[in-house]
Amino acid sequence: MLCRLSRVLPRGEVGQASVEAVAVLPCVLLVTAIVWQLALVGHAAWASANAARVAARAAVVGRDAESAARSALPRRLERGLLVRGAGSGRVRVSVRVPLVLGGGRSPLSVGATGYLGAPP
Repeated sequence: MLCRLSRVLPRGEVGQASVEAVAVLPCVLLVTAIVWQLALVGHAAWASANAARVAARAAVVGRDAESAARSALPRRLERGLLVRGAGSGRVRVSVRVPLVLGGGRSPLSVGATGYLGAPP
């Protein structure tokens, strides 16, 4: 097969596709990592909104808002949890976004506010 390709392709172009594939592969991996990181940001934002709603509900009925928010989060997001303002039924929940590459501390956090009025 190689002998046949060398007759069809000009001299020096045998293996060109392999070289191009090796050159493009890091770019494809980088784009994949960026897309995955954006998906993690969206997941963390959605999870913090749910945790804020659960924490606000707990605060209104007199329960611990932080433990309620922690119970509503996936284990990976619990480590960077910050809950504020559980007194009036308005609770702000912030979580750190996990990093795709490396297990270091993420510089990015997302948050949401949950509010429930006092029960009648």
